[in-house]
Amino acid sequence: MSLKFYNTLGNRVQDFKEINKGKVGFYMCGPTVYNFAHIGNFRSNIFQDLVKRYLIYSGYDVYHVMNITDVEDKIIKKAVSDGISINEVTAPFIESFMADRDTLNISPADVYPRATEHIDEMLALVEKLESNGFAYPKGGSVYFDISKFENYGRLANITKDKLKFGVSVDSDEYDKEDVQDFVLWKGKKEGEPSWESKYGPGRPGWHIECSAMSNKYLGETFDIHMGGVDLIFPHHENEIAQSECATGKPFVNYWIHCQHLVVDNKKMSKSLGNQYTLRDLLEKGYDPMTIRYLLLSTHYRKLLNFTFEGLDSAAQSLKRIKDFIFSMENLDPAEGETEAASKLIEDNEKAFREQMDNDFNISGALGVFFDFIHQANLLQSELKKKDRENVLAYVDGINSVLGVIEKEEGGSLEQEILEKIELRVKARKDKDFQLADSIRDELKARGIELIDTPDGTKWKPCGAGAAGERF
Repeated sequence: MSLKFYNTLGNRVQDFKEINKGKVGFYMCGPTVYNFAHIGNFRSNIFQDLVKRYLIYSGYDVYHVMNITDVEDKIIKKAVSDGISINEVTAPFIESFMADRDTLNISPADVYPRATEHIDEMLALVEKLESNGFAYPKGGSVYFDISKFENYGRLANITKDKLKFGVSVDSDEYDKEDVQDFVLWKGKKEGEPSWESKYGPGRPGWHIECSAMSNKYLGETFDIHMGGVDLIFPHHENEIAQSECATGKPFVNYWIHCQHLVVDNKKMSKSLGNQYTLRDLLEKGYDPMTIRYLLLSTHYRKLLNFTFEGLDSAAQSLKRIKDFIFSMENLDPAEGETEAASKLIEDNEKAFREQMDNDFNISGALGVFFDFIHQANLLQSELKKKDRENVLAYVDGINSVLGVIEKEEGGSLEQEILEKIELRVKARKDKDFQLADSIRDELKARGIELIDTPDGTKWKPCGAGAAGERF
């Protein structure tokens, strides 16, 4: 099966065909940095990371661009109200976003262009739209004339009767039921930051930013543009209009949009007290990989209902994977290789790819992977040394897509456990039973059970007894 997924432009599942063989140009709308990102934002970001990782797993060379919107209505409002520069507003939130990205194991983009660093490219695009007859100046601002673009509304399925030709709007976001000419360049208002232009001092509108930056880093036409469903209109609709009218070429071949996250089946909002940042969840003691697992485990075109029960279930799923890895790493099989293990890996990878190739069906892919874990556990007593290596390599490959299992830093896990056991033996000899018990409890919390026997202390992963007892 070849890769296929739902293209918002056309509202149907389509086979994926890249522009340049083996290479994918990939753009994701990044954060508007006036506040801390919440878990709804990271649902979209983790999904785009899943798509990127799977494309790489499938052999594509991916060039990934994610913009940073560091000038926009909300940012300006905050800067003016607080009496500080826009850089002072945005800097801590950019730093926070990057830290959260790393905490959630989201692979970095190749480039993070900032809007404030690409004003010249935006102005060049505005001037080109004016010279092509698609934009008009008015009162120091410049607006896109939606009446001139025949295909306006096709991404968001907006019919012509919704369009108000000749009526201009300065706001970056507006009501879908009242579609008007949108602003490309905003004339300076008192107290606001501005840049010089042939139209007078001003600043870019939100929509022109992504068109200018994607054009610079990915070219006039590229493969995939991603974002949340809330960006379909007006942002992505307007990106298409201004980009295609400037270049005369298709802007993007495939649009992928991720559905919203709700909390306990309610819309996430500050007023309901159910809007969580990553820091909120970490302070409650949740592991970042548990959060990542939960946010990626529901198909992207379905609403994700975030609950703390769901987090607990995600933690159990992760534990099952970790226990399996632990048990496989600590097998001590004989030399050789079996046909049964090789066939299990081959068949499972084929099934995993079939699920992911079918519109990134992650829930189906996870089901296939957990079936592999079950079947491999049944085979453990028969596995040979090469089988063990192949199984662990396969799990490593699947995790390169999921990104939910972090590698242990430093020495091997087994060596660390042995050192802990030695410390506990010494504590028992010294009659420091409090320290000995704390070491036992610490290891148990990490899924490692200690067993005191006449022959010494042995250990095994909790709930994964197929690994056998180890010294």
